[in-house]
Amino acid sequence: MPDFWLESGYKLLDKTSNGHLGVTDDFLRAYLMRPEMEPVEESCDVERALHDRLMENPQLEVSPSEIDAMADDDIKENYQVVLGFRNHLIASSTIEDCYLSIFKNSSNGQLGKIPPLFLDQLAQLILRNILDNTLYPLWARCGEMLFREQKISVQDEAVMAADADTLDLQLSGKAPAGLEGGVTKNKDGIKEIELDVLSEDNAELYWERSDNFDTVVDLRVWGQANTALCRVMEKWVNHFYQVPVQIQPLEEVQEEKWIWHIGLDSEASALLNDLYNGNDVTDERNQRLVSLFRMEIKDETLIKPEIAGRPIYLGMAMTPDNLLRLKPQNLLVNLPLAASA
Repeated sequence: MPDFWLESGYKLLDKTSNGHLGVTDDFLRAYLMRPEMEPVEESCDVERALHDRLMENPQLEVSPSEIDAMADDDIKENYQVVLGFRNHLIASSTIEDCYLSIFKNSSNGQLGKIPPLFLDQLAQLILRNILDNTLYPLWARCGEMLFREQKISVQDEAVMAADADTLDLQLSGKAPAGLEGGVTKNKDGIKEIELDVLSEDNAELYWERSDNFDTVVDLRVWGQANTALCRVMEKWVNHFYQVPVQIQPLEEVQEEKWIWHIGLDSEASALLNDLYNGNDVTDERNQRLVSLFRMEIKDETLIKPEIAGRPIYLGMAMTPDNLLRLKPQNLLVNLPLAASA
């Protein structure tokens, strides 16, 4: 079977009986081996000794006084952040449980102490688990959208999504030689980047380049990628809640007053809220709505009675500078599930 996202850390985790991901010591050690955590020449003896002990036992309980004894204030903060996140992982039964509890308990201030990068890494690991053994490279590429920011380019009917960090790296001139694509200049002297656009005809090339994040998908309404994104979102919801859902692309919401909607990002949440409440929305904001979707939960006993039989509308929108930053947690915490589900 194709393997992908080899650098995610997925292979360091265990599978639990319910198919979720169990935390291991090797996975915890990976955080201690990050550049921010590994001792350098200037590191004090206290830092070096604690790092050695943690590498031997990544679940070692560390007192605040041990961190306070370090000489460098930045290192102290790094340890507080990483060990706080580590403690949350250890306290959770699985990676999935950790991810969900962070957002369901975000009001307690825990979310603000966790770097967004760590949350994206958790989402990538969970998606890697969900898509394990998939034969559809477009599903994996669209899965990237749930943990990596995309740059959107609208060209006639096409809605192209490329990895924002990859584009920035290419434009900086610091991209490694193995990164696909090239930078050229058009007749006006403006830099342009050539990246492969995936379709079902050429999608197999994704597997050997999955960790490069250097391919583009076309999110036009009835295109192959938009359909693939629907399948990924269906699997995402079902993996967490064991609630089968059906999601399909949508050109427009024809209901004058719908019952429930979920913005898949901050821009879409604000836009859909304004439309729902009858507030004026400028043409410029409307045009930033990248995609609409219709979600249905067939088993009406699993959702709130007032929602039964009615669709749930999903939307994703780009920022004024054409960035799309999805929040896959919105699909989980904002779903109108019945209390018994």
